[in-house]
Amino acid sequence: MDEPDASEVRSPSELIDTRIAELGDWRGRMLAHVRTLIHQAHPDIVEEWKWRGVPVWEHAGQICTGETYKAVVKLTFAKGAALDDPKGLFNSSLDGNVRRAIDIREGDEIDSTAFQSLVRAAIALNVASRKSKAKPAAT
Repeated sequence: MDEPDASEVRSPSELIDTRIAELGDWRGRMLAHVRTLIHQAHPDIVEEWKWRGVPVWEHAGQICTGETYKAVVKLTFAKGAALDDPKGLFNSSLDGNVRRAIDIREGDEIDSTAFQSLVRAAIALNVASRKSKAKPAAT
C-alpha cells in the first residue's frame, strides 16, 4: 500500500476542523465551543486524532475526548473519577473506576467556568502523575 505524500497528511487540528464542518449542526457548534474552552483553559493543550476519528486533547497525558453521536456530544475525561466535580458536570459513565463523561444534548449549555476547572484539574493530575513516576527510587 502506498504511503500518502506530505501534502495529503493533515494535522490533528485540521482533522478536527473538518469534523466540525462536516457535522454542520448543533453537534459541530458544541464541539467547536468546548474545543475553544479547552484551549482557553491552558495554553499548551495538544490536539490529537485517534481511534479512526476521535478528537483528543492532551497535556502531560490525555485530558478528554470529544466524541459525537446522533443525540450527544460526549466529552470523556480519561481520569475523571479522580477529579472533583463540584458543579456536577459529569453525567455519564459514573460507575466506571477511571473515566467520567459529560453528555451534552441539543439545547444544553455547559458551565464554561466549571468545565475549564475540570480541564485544569485533569492537567494537574496528569502532571502530578508524571512527576511521581519520575522520582528516583529511594536507596
